[in-house]
Amino acid sequence: MKLPRIIRVPKHHKFNYTPRHYDAKKEDLERRVEIAKGSQEDNPEARKARIKSQLRRGRNSNPRLRKQLVFKSNMLLLGIIVVLVVGLFIMINVYLPDIMG
Repeated sequence: MKLPRIIRVPKHHKFNYTPRHYDAKKEDLERRVEIAKGSQEDNPEARKARIKSQLRRGRNSNPRLRKQLVFKSNMLLLGIIVVLVVGLFIMINVYLPDIMG
């Protein structure tokens, strides 16, 4: 004899899921073809889209160039910090004795 249950446990559900394959290269190619078709027309929206895609593609195209730019930026920042520290040191040596004495 089976006892009645107070709490019912839900049964499993079966879903109809069909996985889709995402091809980034194909989507990029389709987007570029669409831009190329739009570039033959001379409207501002097509021009904006073309410029945006070229900037997006060119951003990571040359990692060596990016490393050089980062290095230059870091060296500039280091130079500014050194100049500020030297200036602060000179100001302390020149003006601190006048303030203390």
